[in-house]
Amino acid sequence: MRSTPAEDATTRSRIRGAAITLFARDGFVATSVRSIAEEAGVSAGLVIHHFGSKEKLRAECDAWIVAELMKNKGGVDEGNLSASMQVMLSDLDQYRPTLDYLGRMLLDGSEAGDRLLDDLVKLTETMLEEGVANGVMQSTSDPYMRAVLVTLHGVMPIVLQRQFARMLGEPGLTSTMIRRMTLPSLELYTHGLYRDATMLDAAREALKGNE
Repeated sequence: MRSTPAEDATTRSRIRGAAITLFARDGFVATSVRSIAEEAGVSAGLVIHHFGSKEKLRAECDAWIVAELMKNKGGVDEGNLSASMQVMLSDLDQYRPTLDYLGRMLLDGSEAGDRLLDDLVKLTETMLEEGVANGVMQSTSDPYMRAVLVTLHGVMPIVLQRQFARMLGEPGLTSTMIRRMTLPSLELYTHGLYRDATMLDAAREALKGNE
C-alpha cells in the first residue's frame, strides 16, 4: 500500500485543524467548505480531494478529538478520558480548540459525542467503584446513576462555559474560572451539602410510597 506523501499529510492535518477550529466556534451547519479552505490556506477543491465531503471531514475531526482524549498525556493513564480532560483544562491555551469542539460534540446529538459520553461514564463508574472498595469513597444506592451525575458535573464547565463565564464575569473558559471551581467542587464531594439526613430520609419515604 502506498504511504501518504508528507506534504499531503501536512495539508490534511492543516485542513482538519482549521475545521476543528471553525466547527467548534461556529457549529457544523454554519461552517462551509469554503470557510474551512480559507482558514487552512487551501482551495475548497483540495478540501474535497482530501476528505470527500464536509460530513466525512467532520467524522475525521470527531475521531481525532476522541483519539486526543485517549492519548497518554503527562503521566495520565492511557485511556483515562477524565484524567486527559483535566490535563487539557490545566493548559487552556493549548487545548482550547479541542475543548470547544468537545463541547459541541457532547451537545449536538452525534453518535461520536454519545459514545464519548458513555465512555466517560463507564470510566467514572469504575473509578468510583475502586474508591468505594479502597475505603476512600462512600457507597451509594445506585452506582451507575452516581457515575452519570459525577461525569456530567465534570463536563459541565465545557458544555456550559458561556454561562459559567457570564456568571463569574470571565471572558470565557479561563484558568481563573477553573481555579475558582476547584475548592467548592471538592468541598461538595468531601463534606456534602446537608448537615443531617433529614432530606435523604424524607426522599426515601416518599419514593417508597410511589413504588
